[in-house]
Amino acid sequence: MIDAWKFNSAGQIVFGSGAIRRLPALVRRFGAKRVAVITDPGIAKAGLLRTIEQVLQANDINPEVYAQAMPEPDMASVLACRDELARSRPDLLVALGGGSSIDLAKIIAVLLTHGGHPSDYYGENKVPGKVMPIIAIPTTAGTGSEVSPVAIVTDDKLNMKVGLSDNQLRPAVALLDPELTLRLPPYITACTGMDALTQAIEAYYGKDHRFVEAESDPIYQGSNPMSDLLAERAIALIAENLPVATHQGSNLEARSGMLLGNILSALAFSNSGVSWVHAVAYPVAERAPRPHGEVVGLLLPYGMQYNAAVAPDKFARIGELLGEPARGSREARAQGGIARVFRLLETLGLPTKLSQIGITAEQIEPIVDNSLTIERLNRLNPRAPVRDDLVRLLQGAL
Repeated sequence: MIDAWKFNSAGQIVFGSGAIRRLPALVRRFGAKRVAVITDPGIAKAGLLRTIEQVLQANDINPEVYAQAMPEPDMASVLACRDELARSRPDLLVALGGGSSIDLAKIIAVLLTHGGHPSDYYGENKVPGKVMPIIAIPTTAGTGSEVSPVAIVTDDKLNMKVGLSDNQLRPAVALLDPELTLRLPPYITACTGMDALTQAIEAYYGKDHRFVEAESDPIYQGSNPMSDLLAERAIALIAENLPVATHQGSNLEARSGMLLGNILSALAFSNSGVSWVHAVAYPVAERAPRPHGEVVGLLLPYGMQYNAAVAPDKFARIGELLGEPARGSREARAQGGIARVFRLLETLGLPTKLSQIGITAEQIEPIVDNSLTIERLNRLNPRAPVRDDLVRLLQGAL
């Protein structure tokens, strides 16, 4: 049992339209002499990398640039980035882009600071000390990697995604400028937004920290008063702004609402944790390589169906936050909230059935079996994961 809860965040959060202009002052605050920017080809093509370079160069800061980050980095890409940046020996990293670029920067910060191989740090609390500072600048309103303690890499030898989880991985600064998200395509807006919504909802209904059975000092500790407060606001903001941001990409107000909802969601889940929806998303994605946000968004209403009976007050509140009237029974509000998630997915043009992404009936049992091996997430699920019940649940999701 965990008898006390704690709260961790990035070292500092800077939020606002035009906030990117504060980047040079932030770099100088750390006394950095050699700065490297880690981003991906899409960000470079969209002109956002040039924006960052101009802001820095106007203040006599000339960064090394690594613009070859790939979606969901594999081991070869991590080691290639490490080898290239090791030559310039940066003492501060700027991570620009989505969760993959920020995750890559976290792993590189560990390797350049402490040496070794990424596999040396798999699991929880394996980073021996502080890493070089990271200024994380998200260009999507999803993933929450800019404040989270987790980085994901695809290990080719293990043929699976593996996490590095340590509070030392939280960036020193999360710099959030809604203007940088205005060029995000509708599909990516929808996927990343559903990622943020799923994280907020799972953080909210997750098992109370007092009843989580875990040894030592887990990164994900279960829901607590602080995470609940943040998750509630995140759910409401995302539900209100995601359809508008997806269908009106230049709407800065909706983009700002989404980015704020994303950071609040990230602060909630990166302390309380996520549970079975995320656990099952990994084996689903291995069989149907789709964006993470699309997969967890598809699975979210089914996970809600599974868990609603054991957390009736929280699910009734989730229904209200998604737009259900406060009157009526708890069950009606909870079921109304689940129905609203299905309608939201349809509004966004995202799949609501596993068969739509290529999952077949024969794959359901191995998917469930694989999901149940991820103990660090399943222990946070408010309803005990039972194999046969989950098989039936996913069969209904076909």
